[in-house]
Amino acid sequence: MSTAKQRFTLAAAAATFASLALAATSLTATAQPRTDLVVGMALEPPHLDPTAGAAGAIKEVTYANLFEPLLRVDADGKLIPGLAERWTVSDDGLTYRFTLRPNAKFHDGTAADSADVKFTLDRARAADSVNAQKAYFAPISKIETPDPQTVVVTLSRPDGLFLFHMASGDAAIVAPESAATNKQKPVGTGPFRFDRWVAGDRVVLDRNPDYDGVKPKLDRVTFRFISDPAAQVAALKAGDIDAFTLFSTYEALPEFRNDPKFTVTVGSTEGETILSTNNARKPFDDVRVRRAMAHAIDRKTLIDGVLYGNGVAIGSHFPPHREGYVDLTGLYPYDPAKAKALLAEAGYPNGFDTTLRLPPPPYARRGGELVAAMLAEVGIRAKIEPVEWAAWLEKTFKGKDYDLTMIAHTEPLDIDIYARPDYYFNYKSERFNALNDELNRTQDPAKRNALYGEEQKVLAEDAVNGFLFMLPSVTVQKAGLTGMWVNRPIQANDVTGVSWK
Repeated sequence: MSTAKQRFTLAAAAATFASLALAATSLTATAQPRTDLVVGMALEPPHLDPTAGAAGAIKEVTYANLFEPLLRVDADGKLIPGLAERWTVSDDGLTYRFTLRPNAKFHDGTAADSADVKFTLDRARAADSVNAQKAYFAPISKIETPDPQTVVVTLSRPDGLFLFHMASGDAAIVAPESAATNKQKPVGTGPFRFDRWVAGDRVVLDRNPDYDGVKPKLDRVTFRFISDPAAQVAALKAGDIDAFTLFSTYEALPEFRNDPKFTVTVGSTEGETILSTNNARKPFDDVRVRRAMAHAIDRKTLIDGVLYGNGVAIGSHFPPHREGYVDLTGLYPYDPAKAKALLAEAGYPNGFDTTLRLPPPPYARRGGELVAAMLAEVGIRAKIEPVEWAAWLEKTFKGKDYDLTMIAHTEPLDIDIYARPDYYFNYKSERFNALNDELNRTQDPAKRNALYGEEQKVLAEDAVNGFLFMLPSVTVQKAGLTGMWVNRPIQANDVTGVSWK
């Protein structure tokens, strides 16, 4: 072989080896799983302090990711350690002793200790508290901090749901140094820390390198806010969104199910979707009118038309997947003739005019149109009033100035709201209140479930609201993404266990 040929052969071999090495390097790089995630949400939170607002979107961004309560609720709805690594309950159900993680820190580097827990609980139960679930903290009579890692909470009465309430986003532990600014610059103890909030677009979280618990596999999580259904679908198809939770463009699901690039999961939520009724305002203060509306609504047609079949009908304010559920959907079958007869009996043979206020979610806007049409068939002429979330919260939820509205109540085990004297339903029932008082004093699971059943029957008989369906938990996500919750036992987009294959 000539020298020139030898040089050519050696050069060709070197080039081939280099190409193979480059390809191997490329394959190795490609095999590395991603460490970033973009989650789509329909609603943007009004702020980021879970202890100071009723909007579910606040907890969906912050729960378990940024902030930690004493306990947490996992994907199966079970209670697991949060800031407290263990706890005990006295035999009489009045004393709770929490032992905190010894090395827990807030994102600003300050220690998270028993003084912070006491501050949080005292703040939540104070006379001027703005906590949306202030009732959770009402049973507390005394909080003691014998050492930095120990908190002893004494109740004035037994509360069978106290631990569950202490695992809610409303009970997230905050520090006195940052509590006042958590709405815009949240400082928690979670495995992710706040990076930035681009109003109207996204909230970005970064991995907390100083987290003392199990480290997340993701380095960065972005929550993108896209309210328009068509834009949600487009963002998923374009790859701009990795997962969209509480996806409500149900008509697009067959397309995603048939695309191998995506996975679609349908689970349960705690979202009882109801036709909320102002029980103190005429003519809704008459139970015959409320029962007439219940007979006027065809829930199957509503579920098919709004959720494309992805929903379960309810007959009271309780989710079918929980123990203690009683099926009361047959109490008010769809019967327009019966509805008209009840209206006539109540003094409204020609029906009446009213207003139906609808917040932004598609289930409310679409569902409200159908409900209004059904009510019109029996003579109830409901003028539709679309409003944005801020206006709904201010005028309807806080101001109680409304006739009818359609909303999903997504807080878990929240049937107790019907016992709150200042709640926006304006419902008053000594019978229900007595049952709820007994439930609060009861810890035996079987007895609690029986009491839950009795409460459901009272609400259904009183037709307090129009009980429609459970909001499904639909997630559309890219194939290869694991760890996203299928069911939603609490208001959360907990991404602490999410990773890419």
